[in-house]
Amino acid sequence: MPAHASSSGLSVVLAGGGTAGHISPLLAIARAVVRRDPSAKILAVGTSSGMETRLVPAAGFELAVIDRVPLPRRPSLDLVRLPGRLAGAVRQSAEILERADADVLVGVGGYVCTPMYLAARRRGTPIVIHEANTRAGLANRVGALFTERVGKAFPETKLRHARLVGMPMRREVSGLEREAARSEARLALGLETERPTLVVTGGSSGALSINRTLAASLRALSQAGIQTLHITGRGKSVLCEDGQPLAAEGYHQVEYVDGMELAYAAADLLVCRAGAGTVCEVAAVGVPAVFVPLPIGNGEQALNARGLVEAGGALLVRDAEFTPGWVEREVLPLLADSPRLKDMSERAKALGVRDADDAMADMVMEASQA
Repeated sequence: MPAHASSSGLSVVLAGGGTAGHISPLLAIARAVVRRDPSAKILAVGTSSGMETRLVPAAGFELAVIDRVPLPRRPSLDLVRLPGRLAGAVRQSAEILERADADVLVGVGGYVCTPMYLAARRRGTPIVIHEANTRAGLANRVGALFTERVGKAFPETKLRHARLVGMPMRREVSGLEREAARSEARLALGLETERPTLVVTGGSSGALSINRTLAASLRALSQAGIQTLHITGRGKSVLCEDGQPLAAEGYHQVEYVDGMELAYAAADLLVCRAGAGTVCEVAAVGVPAVFVPLPIGNGEQALNARGLVEAGGALLVRDAEFTPGWVEREVLPLLADSPRLKDMSERAKALGVRDADDAMADMVMEASQA
């Protein structure tokens, strides 16, 4: 370990942000480092416009911010300004690393990482990278030029020096035993303990198309004896024509669940988007799932889900095809088929990785001693 690390404690700077998909693994890695070395100093770096401004302080860690420098996809004034903006962000990054007396920089992707990687390279600070998606982002492709300590969440991800470690996640999720926790979780969520249970979520920001389909499917679900927990997303409550929250027998609507492990434990079947973090958590805990990938972007969500779907641990349906008719044809029979749900759960768990946070902490410790 470098002399300054041994005298004043290990200093780890973690860069990433914008979305929960970057912030969640960042926080899981930070917690794993602190478990290894309770005296370690942790500093997260993001931008002032990302979710990290709320999530990082709420997790008990300090946050520093630098300017957001997106890469323009087509010729524009922003492209002309890019070199100057990037140089400024690299200077900010270098100042942060110097003030923190950083022993290691950990990057998880996002706009903030490219200038942080460049500053760490110039300073000689060891770099550790985690790539959460099947298609590696530009920032991590740049960072991987400067280090051999690279972890990835999916086997399919092509990234220099990357080795499969899985997705760092909260211990409350990775340590979940669904069957043992089911009754207590259902009670905590206001659900009946013995009734077949469907949990539907579009993620923290919600999914309007999923919400609409579910609202139109409630009569069929209720008639089949299924109770539904609908996590609509913050500010995305589903309303009736009279402006009141949608209500039906067996239907429970909430905007947010504080601790998705409760939802995973309660569910016989989960309907959700296919963000990298969600796919990895579904596998780790073995919850049967129907993935409805986000219909915009580069098809990344469908790629995230492919391995789990091909293994028989989940189903996949295109957003445009997730209709009330599809729910009646596919979801209702599945919820009535306990042996199939059990088989899906076992197939999902066979692909799940529960110790990625520790694997990344190992890399951090190795880097600090290099």
